[in-house]
Amino acid sequence: METLKAQKKENKKSTSIRITGAEAIIHCLLAEGVDLIYGYPGGAIMPVYDELYKFQDKLTHILTRHEQGATHAAQGYARVSGKVGVAMATSGPGATNLVTGIADAQIDSTPMVCITGQVARHLLGSDAFQETDIVGISTPVTKWNYQITRAEEIPEIMAKAFYIAKSGRPGPVLVDITKNAQFDELDFVYEKCTGVRSYKPAPDIEVSAIEKAAELINNAKKPYIVFGQGVILGEAEEQLKALVEKAGIPAAWTILGLSAMDTDHPLNVGMVGMHGNYGPNVLTNECDLLIAIGMRFDDRVTGNLETYAKQAKIIHFEIDPAEVNKNVKVDVAVLGNAKQTLELLLPLVNKNEHKEWLGEFEKKRQIEFDTVIQKDIHPTKPGLTMGEVLEQINVASGHKAVIVSDVGQHQMMACRYAKFKQTKSNITSGGLGTMGFALPAAIGAKMGAMDREVVAIIGDGGYQMTIQELGVIFQHNLPVKIVVLNNDHLGMVRQWQELFFERRYASTVMTNPDFVKIAEGYHIKSRRVVERSELKDAVEEMMASKDPYFLEVRVEKEDNVFPMVPTGASISDIRLK
Repeated sequence: METLKAQKKENKKSTSIRITGAEAIIHCLLAEGVDLIYGYPGGAIMPVYDELYKFQDKLTHILTRHEQGATHAAQGYARVSGKVGVAMATSGPGATNLVTGIADAQIDSTPMVCITGQVARHLLGSDAFQETDIVGISTPVTKWNYQITRAEEIPEIMAKAFYIAKSGRPGPVLVDITKNAQFDELDFVYEKCTGVRSYKPAPDIEVSAIEKAAELINNAKKPYIVFGQGVILGEAEEQLKALVEKAGIPAAWTILGLSAMDTDHPLNVGMVGMHGNYGPNVLTNECDLLIAIGMRFDDRVTGNLETYAKQAKIIHFEIDPAEVNKNVKVDVAVLGNAKQTLELLLPLVNKNEHKEWLGEFEKKRQIEFDTVIQKDIHPTKPGLTMGEVLEQINVASGHKAVIVSDVGQHQMMACRYAKFKQTKSNITSGGLGTMGFALPAAIGAKMGAMDREVVAIIGDGGYQMTIQELGVIFQHNLPVKIVVLNNDHLGMVRQWQELFFERRYASTVMTNPDFVKIAEGYHIKSRRVVERSELKDAVEEMMASKDPYFLEVRVEKEDNVFPMVPTGASISDIRLK
């Protein structure tokens, strides 16, 4: 036995290579299939960048213009490609500039590995130049983080980082590497991680829970599905569609669930939430069975929890046990990956139709169409609306574009009116609501799906938070289509001030620069639309372009997004105007 152990040790030793910690980082990334990194160099991470220079044929580094842009680009890449996004920065301000994107990825379950440089081990805790405790700072917003202080730790920690980031409910991981660990040498051997003690990425599936769920579904008269991003992350789109069609159940989506199901499917009834569709919100409080699949009952979806679906039995399909009964008490919890649990459920569900119940959604849809939708997408008033811009993009793209939206009124309009035929097509900041997300995320989305059209829908406020990332588009000639819906306001805040603060527009009116000239300064083809008669031609020109394109559309200054559920109100109290 001792001989066998010695032989294994010798075999392992013979396959190792003697390299620096910095080079080991590169080999770890390559072993994990990484071919694209977003980042910004600096002193504490310079040894890794020096090694990266030698591997340019295998590993592409995209120099973003701000570290926050690196994380959002990595998010966009991960959300479209399904792979782990990678971002890298130096210590101190470089590391802290990553935090917003990391927090965004955490709440939206995006797989991402962030690598930060750190001062040398002997300087830790001394307030050395550009030293920050990024492990302590990022602990609340990461799935896992770790500080490497010895080169020998690198292979195991990097393998663990990628495993944790992409397994189970995905999320961001941060690895902080001291400068001495980058310079020191180690005998490098890499083994992918397949498990971590005390970490269980997916809970065991209980067949009894699935049987209870099937019984409730088969006996329900008014069943209703609300699906979220867990369907997309679990690659359960086909299983969701099969369930909906077999059981004849109307299904609505959260904003991160959008595109998991064809938006024109006859059983897809629309969006839930604060600016969701009228029927899906109101009828949540009239169904007798609510089936939540891969969603976490966010407050923007539920409204007042005291009145949320109190009449209904609730089934929750969820991979993360921590989300079950956290906000909404459920009757049956089906834990596990949505693809696996829905596959087990399908044979137990009876073929059914719920025509009368579905008709209730159609009645509410018609009310909303007459009151809101018609005016949004086919307006007769002089000013341009955000809805009609989205409608023109739908037509020109054939419902095939990836839509990346920022945060604000334009985001809600994009989520309400964008049409999709393909999964992983709606990329937005959901839980954190990060202004400035869209432009860098669109860069990542395009690089994650070069064969698809990527259109960024951005407001004039959020656009200026990361406008410098136009430099990346220019430098790499990325054919991203950028649409800024400019109303010279922080539109969503202004809407709240109008409705709830007696039109006291405190710090929401914006004096904007000439966006077209700025884009032209980056040698990006640009156009401005002011009149409705120009819109169709401009959108068609943009979509036909093989190069980057910037389109500014001047929309009405005081146009609101309806329906709307006021904060703290019941979703049944949704306002249509």
